[in-house]
Amino acid sequence: MSTIERTISSGEVIIREGDEGNTFFQLLEGKVGVYNNYGQDDQVQIAILEPGTYFGEMAVIESYPRSSTVVAEEDSKVIEIAASELNEYITENPNKILDIIVVLGNRLKTMTDDYNEIKKALDNVRKENSKNNYASFFASMSKQSIYLSAKNFRLERPSAEALREAADAVSKKGTSGETYPYGTIIFKQGEPGKCMYIVHSGSVCIYSNYGAENEIRLSEVKPVACFGEMGLITREPRTATAVVESNDTQVEIIYPDGLEDLFKSCPEKIDMILKNLSYRLRVITYEYCKACKEIYDNTEREEEY
Repeated sequence: MSTIERTISSGEVIIREGDEGNTFFQLLEGKVGVYNNYGQDDQVQIAILEPGTYFGEMAVIESYPRSSTVVAEEDSKVIEIAASELNEYITENPNKILDIIVVLGNRLKTMTDDYNEIKKALDNVRKENSKNNYASFFASMSKQSIYLSAKNFRLERPSAEALREAADAVSKKGTSGETYPYGTIIFKQGEPGKCMYIVHSGSVCIYSNYGAENEIRLSEVKPVACFGEMGLITREPRTATAVVESNDTQVEIIYPDGLEDLFKSCPEKIDMILKNLSYRLRVITYEYCKACKEIYDNTEREEEY
């Protein structure tokens, strides 16, 4: 199998922003830093990763160029896994399926929380057009470094091609699951999460404050896509309500202890789940940086007057 244990010297670049990704890594020992614009005047450190963490997996999952540079902050050890060997790696280490899903899911949750905060600030900018309304927000912002990098915003909105191909592969396999009529509430906001779902036919809509005056329709999930994955990952209370929007909607229910068997019977579904999470993370990151860029531009224009 094409997995390699490597020793990385402090200061060594492990992956570089913009490169094509054909391997991903698990950090065994040491610390690595994640950077945008590494080595340039506008270099920004995004994160420090600790042992046990996976990195570089999104480029492998979606065959996408690297979005950041990763550098050893001290002498470190990593396992390097080739993209062509991902299925074999999971077959030999089935317990790693949930680990990788958790990495992507937690990043998605963190970025979604950050985006919701920046969206509030942006709404204030649009309403009041005054930086006084959001200056304090940036002063306390946990990821201010990402805001600062937004002045050189170069992200492109990600393509959904890999996600579509994964969905096509799953749709050809067929499935068994639960069939629900229109209006069925699959789970409610505030309920404990225990599982995730794949929509195989029909549609499901996700709502915040469902049934209340301030109800917001967040998204629609159509075949073949997954939802509710944070319930599988964190077991925390649901942050939204899922409601069936068309008759005879069929969903497949997936529990954490069923992931290994699911991979054995249909690895395409695991691939689809990973691609779904990776794509959504890219989209929310794009929207976050775009919002930061708009605020930055507003700030620059104000300072000119």
